[in-house]
Amino acid sequence: MTRETVLIVEDEEDILNLLQFNFESAGFDVHATGDGREGLAMARRLKPDIVLLDLMLPGMDGFDICKSLKRDQETAQIPVVMLTARGEEVDRIVGLELGADDYVVKPFSFRELLLRVRAVLRRSTGQPTERATMERDGLSIDLEAHKVFIEGKEVGLTATEFKLLSELIRTSPRVRTRDQLLTSVWGYEFEGYARTVDTHVRRLRQKLGDHAALIETVRGVGYRFKE
Repeated sequence: MTRETVLIVEDEEDILNLLQFNFESAGFDVHATGDGREGLAMARRLKPDIVLLDLMLPGMDGFDICKSLKRDQETAQIPVVMLTARGEEVDRIVGLELGADDYVVKPFSFRELLLRVRAVLRRSTGQPTERATMERDGLSIDLEAHKVFIEGKEVGLTATEFKLLSELIRTSPRVRTRDQLLTSVWGYEFEGYARTVDTHVRRLRQKLGDHAALIETVRGVGYRFKE
């Protein structure tokens, strides 16, 4: 059985060594570096199953690395989880806006981080449990290929954006609360992460362009896909 590959880009040696040991113990094939530019080069070369990316790095910061990965067609689908000591909400939002799939604020427990990583990997590689395609109002979603088309033209979505959209369509016309979306899309329940949902919805709407209004905000409750 092929082991899943994780690339850790973290310049604090103690944290890097701890993460490397724990992920290897959890059955992952681990690659690690403390330099930003080297981390970007390794991601392009190795194409790991997931990247754990610190924000403050020598050579190149985590924001620029994430931006570079998501702009390159060959690496755009690699999930990114950001590790940050910054507690400011704006930093977390910027990371999500750049295409990161999730973030964990230091200090964190390895158990929580592993839970997040496994949830992101499930979104990236999970097999569909419903019919192969869904179509609504000019949107066509191929569940097996994890692709979305608008009027026949493909829209580039991350694994998280894809699952968020398919979840909203699948449950339409019901309203999904932020907590429900965290559980069904992200795979966990933690207080304080509802803003993660808002950021991904905003980014998803931007990618849907003229079809953005199909995702409705129900004030004080959550979101739904328009009938």
